[in-house]
Amino acid sequence: MTQPLVLTEKRGHVAILTLNRPEAMNALGAPGDGDQVAAACEAINDDQEIRCVILTGAGKAFSAGGDVKAMKAREGAFGGNGVAVRDGYRKNIHRIVRAIYGLEVPSIAAVNGAAIGLGCDVACMTDIRIAADTAKFGVTFLKLGLIPGDGGAWLMPRTVGMSRAAELLFTGDVIDAAKAAEWGLISRAVPSADLMGEALALAERIAQQPPHALRMAKSLLKHGQTASYDTLMEMSAAAQAIAHHTEDHMEGVDAILEKRQPTFRGA
Repeated sequence: MTQPLVLTEKRGHVAILTLNRPEAMNALGAPGDGDQVAAACEAINDDQEIRCVILTGAGKAFSAGGDVKAMKAREGAFGGNGVAVRDGYRKNIHRIVRAIYGLEVPSIAAVNGAAIGLGCDVACMTDIRIAADTAKFGVTFLKLGLIPGDGGAWLMPRTVGMSRAAELLFTGDVIDAAKAAEWGLISRAVPSADLMGEALALAERIAQQPPHALRMAKSLLKHGQTASYDTLMEMSAAAQAIAHHTEDHMEGVDAILEKRQPTFRGA
């Protein structure tokens, strides 16, 4: 039986998603990959107990991106005529990045190794990225005679700014974790042995927040990148009205007045 691409582990209010194709450096794009990632992310969105997600890779890589061997053989998502390849992106590869970007709870990429091409863009679909100090990042599509077919051209400038996004794309350079931190591609680099501990500690701090307000806050932050000021103000008023009528809001108010730590229950 073929091993699943995605392993899901739940630790309290935190879910860990692991890309599980280590023998191929977690290459993506095989038939069904989009379905697997979408199913895992949908399950998280449906689980009101989960308040934060960590995405990482099995083995020595986070993800080396698209499967170059499949490209050479013109098979899987890369097989058939132009229309078939387009559909391979839209119905499979795009499902991967849309599902991760569409997570309703805060997400953290724990980048344990190489994050190249599609793998780099997948990491950028999360909200927060921390990396092992041995990790590498590259937007290397042009080196394969390709363009970012997965939405990276939309997201990368929003992550590191237009000038640095252009430099990464047009040169195909691979940068180390220190430069990735300097450029804002990741929040910080940590020793490899400490990566998951750091990611879990951050996820657990996030998971202490009121879950309904946390999901709404993430939605506002994302929409704020593209919505007009007036639209976001209306969204903010509506979300705030909902938040004011939660028990967690009253718990937060009481905790401040009583000078104690709040306990949010998602009510």
